[in-house]
Formats: sequence, structure tokens, C-alpha cells
Amino acid sequence: MHINITAQKIGKDHETYNSSVTDYVNYLEKENEGKHSELQEHFFDQNNDRISPETVISEIDGNTKKLKKRDPKFYSIVVSPSAKELKHINNDPALLRAYTRELMKDYAASFYRDRKVTVDDIKYYAKIEHKRTYRGFEKKIKENKPYLKRIANLNNDKAKVERGELKGSAKKIQREINRLIEKAPHKINGKLVTEGMKKEGFQTHVHIIISRKDVTNTYSLSPNSQHRKNVTILNGKEQKQGFDRNKFFDAAEQRFDKIFKFERGFIDKYSTKNLYRKDPKKFFAIVTGLPTNERELTLKSLHKLNIPTNQKGVALKLFEKAGLNLPSIPTNKVQLAIKAFNKLKKGMKRAIESGSIGV
Repeated sequence: MHINITAQKIGKDHETYNSSVTDYVNYLEKENEGKHSELQEHFFDQNNDRISPETVISEIDGNTKKLKKRDPKFYSIVVSPSAKELKHINNDPALLRAYTRELMKDYAASFYRDRKVTVDDIKYYAKIEHKRTYRGFEKKIKENKPYLKRIANLNNDKAKVERGELKGSAKKIQREINRLIEKAPHKINGKLVTEGMKKEGFQTHVHIIISRKDVTNTYSLSPNSQHRKNVTILNGKEQKQGFDRNKFFDAAEQRFDKIFKFERGFIDKYSTKNLYRKDPKKFFAIVTGLPTNERELTLKSLHKLNIPTNQKGVALKLFEKAGLNLPSIPTNKVQLAIKAFNKLKKGMKRAIESGSIGV
């Protein structure tokens, strides 16, 4: 499960917030273009399944009382179940709608204020999308980029040869193009993965638009306010203020598992990945104590996250205890081991942030 929370912004400096949700709503309507009304996905909230885009715009834009120009007027939550999770629920949008409504109860419960916050206090509208395309910052695009650049140059040369502007063999150039296509690391049905290409498999996810203000347009509910850093004194007692993201992310997984009876593996839990961020030694100590099958599954998952668990000189004793079977290194190369371990730690942090629940 991957959950992303952002405040919607405009402007190159990313310091100016949208005054209207119109552009975002229009963006979320793109998958409905050309579809019969019965096949379209509609906006929904806690109690209604079909809400018009016009209503969403009117309700969100009209719920911004006393917010300043530089205050975010609304937030976006994108809920992206994993391929395993989508398969478990047969990629059923009705089940995702039901889950979203339960999830928003957990979202409300993750706020700390001088009063209890419930889902009835939250003004939100959600919409399901079924497609995703590759974007320029993604790993597969970046790794294919050198091949795509070389192929583009070769295609240009080939065209010049065919027009008589350049000496050479068009067939020879085409063979080199074919070789590069074969060698490129990421392809779909024989075609190189490029920016804008549709991703394979289940890609269903949920976009949730949440007003910064509560339903009464009275007080602010910002998920960007960290509860641990905000404490006020109320009636002589300390009172937490803000939003607990860790609580919300944990609840999101537990809610899915409980509703759909989904058995989540050790490495797939948010708490597991959060533990690595805080204490990698404890993380691998726990991996060591896992049953053999679970440990092997965890290590395979680490490989899928592109974490170099077989890299030489990486905290050898710790990883061997975790069953990583690393080759031994000379004991006098301590600095090399430390350097390699730090590199591994950075790589794992990036993988965790891109492959799990995160901000």
C-alpha cells in the first residue's frame, strides 16, 4: 500500500497554493473522456456514490473561510494498493470505495485537537482511476534513457542515409538499433518503456480531495501539522495538536487487512519499513529470527526493491546472521565495509520511500 499526502500548489516556486480545485478536478475527469456514462467513475464521498465535478468544485472552493492566499485550500491523498492487494480484492472498485470510506474514519481519528475529530467533520470527495503512465523521474525511464537517446540518433542517421545525405548502410544501422532494443533493460511487449507509456497490470488507485477546513467552514484540519511538534496548554494540561501520519499509515494497512482478510507479509508492513528507518540493526535482527520461509520471502522482497543485499563489505556479521550469505572480506578493510553499508542504507531508504506508504 502506498499513500501519498500533498497540498496542491501552483507556480514554479511551489509557494503559491491553488485558489480553486478546478484544474485538479478536470485532471481527474480525464479517464471518463469518451466513455458511456455507465462505464465512468464518479466522485463519491462518505454517503453518496455519484457526485458531479461541478459540485466538487463548488463545495471545495466555497469552504475556505479565513484562509490566507498562501494557505493550502485543499489536500490530496492518493491511495495506491499494491498489485497483491488489488488481486486479493479482484480489482473491484466497489470494494475500494467501501475501503476508502473506512480509511477516512482513520484519517479523522489521526487528528489531535481539543475535541474529537470524526469523519463527519471532514469534507472530502474521492475518485477511482484505473490507469497509470510512466513518468520521467521513474527508475525504468531513467535506465532506458541512454538507449532511447542512442536509438533516436541512429534513426536520424538512418533517415539521412536513406535520403542520400549521409554515407553508410541503413541495414547496418537498423541492426544496431535492434541490438540496443534487445539490450535495453525495460520493455513491454517488445517495446522500450518510455515516458507516457501505459503501465501493465492492475493500476487502480484512489484520489481523495480534502478541504483544509472542516464541514462547517470553521476550523482548520491540516495533515501537514505534525502532532509531535505541536503542544498547547488547555485548562492547565498539555494538549497535543496536529496530525499523526504514522498512526494513519498503520491504520490504513490494518483496516485493509481486517476488512478483506489480507495476510500481509513482514516486509510489506509500514511498521517494518519504518523500523528500518529508525533502527536498521534491530530490523535485521528481527529478520534473523523469522521462520525460514518468511525470511526467504523477505530477502526476495528486498531484492525486488533493488536493495543490494549481496554487496561485499556490508556489515558482514549482521547480514550473515540475517541469512544473506555474503562473501567474506578482509578484516583490514573496515572503511570499505562502512562505506558500502552507508551506500546500502541510502539505497534502501530510497526504495522504502518509493515502494511503501510514504509522504
